[in-house]
Amino acid sequence: MGFSSLTAANIPDWLILAVIVVFLTAFTRYLVGKLFGKLITKAEASQKFWDGALLAAGQKPVYLFIWVTGLSWSAEEIWAGTGNSLFERLFSFRDLLVIILFCWVFLSFIKALEHRYQQFDHKKKLDQTSIIALGRLMRVAVIITGVLLAMQALGYSLSGILAFGGVGGLAVGFAAKDTLANFFGGWMIYVDKPFRVGDWISSPDKNIEGTVEYIGWRQTRILTFSRRPLYVPNATFMNISVENPSRMQNRRIKQIFGLRYCDSDKVNLILDDVRSYLSRHDGIDQNKVIMVNFISLGASSLDCQIYCFTKTTDWAAYLLLQEKVLLETISIIHSHQADIAFPTRTLDFSYGDQGRTDIKERVGSLPYEVAKI
Repeated sequence: MGFSSLTAANIPDWLILAVIVVFLTAFTRYLVGKLFGKLITKAEASQKFWDGALLAAGQKPVYLFIWVTGLSWSAEEIWAGTGNSLFERLFSFRDLLVIILFCWVFLSFIKALEHRYQQFDHKKKLDQTSIIALGRLMRVAVIITGVLLAMQALGYSLSGILAFGGVGGLAVGFAAKDTLANFFGGWMIYVDKPFRVGDWISSPDKNIEGTVEYIGWRQTRILTFSRRPLYVPNATFMNISVENPSRMQNRRIKQIFGLRYCDSDKVNLILDDVRSYLSRHDGIDQNKVIMVNFISLGASSLDCQIYCFTKTTDWAAYLLLQEKVLLETISIIHSHQADIAFPTRTLDFSYGDQGRTDIKERVGSLPYEVAKI
């Protein structure tokens, strides 16, 4: 039976063609779905970033592209047969839909790559901050390009749009200077990398200290040590000093201990033993400065200082190591029959019996006094 027979049965040719096109579109969608399923399974088995990300990003947009192409072709057949202006209006949005689908593919592909590289970062120590910055920059480029192409598809002149954007950009710049300052502040963080996500930072200029959780275009989220999120505008980091303890190579031990004046003849022996102990300690960095010195004559003690650096930068491990050093220092001091000094005051009375009695009465009311009579 041909098209003439169907026409005789009051079934127009354009309707038959439209139905055939829809059927072919559905069949093509089914075949492409099967193909994508096999390709995704193979890509997951190969563990390749680009293949898996591209397939995952393009799956749904390709399905929609097939339907847009098939339905627009079917609509052309209906319009050719009926001349309905409604379908003619729909054709003007077909190019717009295609542009949107392509932008969707690129944005999904960029997001999938960013997610996969962030997972890969745990093994290869990639710079997570750079991955986020590059992903955002690529998404902005895709969106701007898509908007320009979409406006051109709708009949607008690109030269006029760009000219208006130049004038409008100046107005927006004056009206939103704080927002732009935060934007460029965030970009400078991505470029200069004074800190990254996961770093512990602090500022001597502001009351800012904690772990960086997220670096956005407008603000950076910091989790303070009291477990409270702190949101800092990015422009702030352009005007303050930032300390990044996460990048330290060592932690410093700097402790002062005081010996009694009556142990002055044992100071050299004690200091030599402490130096020898530190020079043999596995946790002390022998390539850095190790100093144990008698530094001052205190009011009631002979002040000595321990100055060295640990190999570890972990806070808990550092505290344990410093604890061992201090306890061993006390043991060395006691091994020489010496002791740690405590604040004392010596009073010398030479005023006779009456004066001595008056001063004794006064000393009884004074705390932390040792009277030598």
